[in-house]
Amino acid sequence: MRSNSLTLGFGLAFLVVLAAQAVAGRAEFNEQLAIEGLQQVGLGDYLMSSDFAVDVTENWQSEFLQFFLYIFGTVYLLQRGSPESKELHKAGTESEREQRVGDHARADSPRWAATKDWRQAVYSRSLGLVMAGFFVLSWLAQSISGAAAFNDLRLRQLQAPVTWLSYVGSADFWNRSLQNWQSELLAVAAMAILSVYLRQRGSPESKPVGAPHAATGVEG
Repeated sequence: MRSNSLTLGFGLAFLVVLAAQAVAGRAEFNEQLAIEGLQQVGLGDYLMSSDFAVDVTENWQSEFLQFFLYIFGTVYLLQRGSPESKELHKAGTESEREQRVGDHARADSPRWAATKDWRQAVYSRSLGLVMAGFFVLSWLAQSISGAAAFNDLRLRQLQAPVTWLSYVGSADFWNRSLQNWQSELLAVAAMAILSVYLRQRGSPESKPVGAPHAATGVEG
């Protein structure tokens, strides 16, 4: 457990917060139903509702977008003095020796790292590709659940439902997406520049406390 405490700790925290969101979201949803004079729903029904699904997935897709952009962006984009950046002379995909692939793979390297065909090309980009895949899937889930929630609201207001394609082009969908995207991009930019000058002792997200401000790509 100690060897996996970072994943386990955040995984457990995720489940606790998700449960709390479900309770708070149901209360808010029932308040709206009460205002409209409609029957309230139980927790189980709320968990299966499009309203809960869209609230969850719209945050998931923005998080995976952040990681996808960060993983691919930091291949070429640099920030002098930040532990979130590579050293300035390492911009780009780096050499096979530096990346320990092909003939430079070691005995304990992942098996596909030692290949010289499509497997190395795929594996060398697998983290970013998986994050991109998670983003696309969660974006699709958000659009479908969002359309269902949007149409549910329209039906309660005696308005005709819209198609999925119409919803994807609607202000509601893009407002939900963009308000999350901008916050994620701001957080990454803030972390990159603040870690140049500020420290957190013992954290790999920070430089050593005594490291100079100009030290780049150094973790504590």
